[in-house]
Amino acid sequence: MKSHEALNTKKIVITGGPATGKTTIINYLKHKGYTCFEEVARKLTSDALELENIKEIHSNPIELVADSDKFNQTLIDLRLADFLKSLTLMDEICFFDRGTPDVLAYMTCFNQPIKESIIDLCKTYIYDCVFLLPPWELIFTQDEERFETFNQATKIHTQLKKTYQSFGYHVIEVPIGTVEKRTEFILKSLYHTVRNSCAGTSFSH
Repeated sequence: MKSHEALNTKKIVITGGPATGKTTIINYLKHKGYTCFEEVARKLTSDALELENIKEIHSNPIELVADSDKFNQTLIDLRLADFLKSLTLMDEICFFDRGTPDVLAYMTCFNQPIKESIIDLCKTYIYDCVFLLPPWELIFTQDEERFETFNQATKIHTQLKKTYQSFGYHVIEVPIGTVEKRTEFILKSLYHTVRNSCAGTSFSH
């Protein structure tokens, strides 16, 4: 029987460059009954471009919005809000479509000024496990909220890995494959990676 107090919910990040299949996996995990926090950047990007009246774009929006600092701060605030929500969950495990260090990685990739407060935040609010999806040219597409080229996506992938590792994370790379196979890999890896700290946790729904 569960206590009325929140559990120490294990916080799992699924990250990667654009168009690597993150959201597909998150949606599949939701279908299997897991609590998932969706990506907030796409809606924020769409709103920012509409506000700036930018109709055509060929790069990441943080290079074009009038106040990139405000854009990045809003993004990290939203990600932090999701992290704080996870602290109140009664679930044993939850998933995030990107984490707070993603913001820092993108800022580094696009030569944005980085505040010490953002670094401190990434040091303070720690996830339990990070899965990184590699660039996958076969499924790579650009759309109205995704503007990076495949070369940029590869650069972002490299920076994401470096950024998470700089905060002490062991980054687990997810092989290319079907959503079922990739999800199975993630759940099996979780069982072997965090089972000692998740006594009694079941990773299959």
